[in-house]
Amino acid sequence: MAESSALASRVVHDKRDLVAYLESGCKPPQAWRIGTEHEKFVFRWRDHTPVSFEGPDGIGAFLEGLTRFGWEPIYEHGQPIALKRDEAAITLELIGLGFHPSASRDEMPWMPKQRYRIMGRYMPTRGDLGLDMMTRSCGVQVNLDFSDETDMVRKYRVSLALQPIATALFAHSPFAQGRPNGHLSYRAHIWHDTDPDRCGIPGFVFEDGMGFERYTEYALDVPMYFVVRDGELVDCAGQSFRDFLAGRLPALPGERPTLADWEDHLTTLFPEVRIKRFMEQRGADAGPWRRLCALPALWVGLLYDETALAAAEDLVRGWSAAEVAGLQQRAGRAGLNARHRGHSLADWAD
Repeated sequence: MAESSALASRVVHDKRDLVAYLESGCKPPQAWRIGTEHEKFVFRWRDHTPVSFEGPDGIGAFLEGLTRFGWEPIYEHGQPIALKRDEAAITLELIGLGFHPSASRDEMPWMPKQRYRIMGRYMPTRGDLGLDMMTRSCGVQVNLDFSDETDMVRKYRVSLALQPIATALFAHSPFAQGRPNGHLSYRAHIWHDTDPDRCGIPGFVFEDGMGFERYTEYALDVPMYFVVRDGELVDCAGQSFRDFLAGRLPALPGERPTLADWEDHLTTLFPEVRIKRFMEQRGADAGPWRRLCALPALWVGLLYDETALAAAEDLVRGWSAAEVAGLQQRAGRAGLNARHRGHSLADWAD
């Protein structure tokens, strides 16, 4: 909380402050950690229907009930939307699949978060499947550290190139509305029609000059969703963080961003690999418990061991951004049967 308050009060004066924020995530290897975020669907056992927020057996009541075990509720407009305790957080979700197997979009309830309302209005202007991403998809993300800019770039390039293999290995969303949907990972397919400004394979990662500043430039070009002021979200959907940096944000004329605003903005970028003050691997469907452990084991083995990282660099050397983007689409459709340079992804994974 103290760090959040400090970030909220620190006004950003120029782009160098934004770059420095990303650089501040660098850690010596002995301080590297492993984090996971796993999403799940909540459903009623008796009829397999999604659980709404309202009602005595709804999500709101469930979150309130968990407060007796020491969890602190996070409220928006008097309604509990999440729980936190120390460095842990619960935002609720329970069956491990990449896409809801039976419910239609209209049958899915929404959490009463201001962020979701803003995104829900904006996303249909950018793609046809953004609302499905928000309501009917679940993934598992793995968060890992880097020691310096060079280490970050190596890990980013390798993990971005190998993300289609992770998608294929953990594909777990072949059904939609009670029948096969034509994809082994329909969740992966959804991301291709959500928002081209903030999703997919950022090609600049494979170019000369990749680093914290180049990623900052990319993030500055992604349209905003919101700014938090006095606990309320100001709708800035489609507006420019570059304009915000210059004090010309239409929603808040004359104001300049804080580092907390930058931190929030970085969470609204959804490439297959994302940088905040750590690196997030985002290509895998949600799955059962055993896979929740397997996914971080895969990425830790590849990225935290120098011998493995160097071998992975050799493996993907010469792969272009266009190749990886096309492979990501094929991986979502065909899983390990997808082909790349004459071999199946099963062969590449082996």
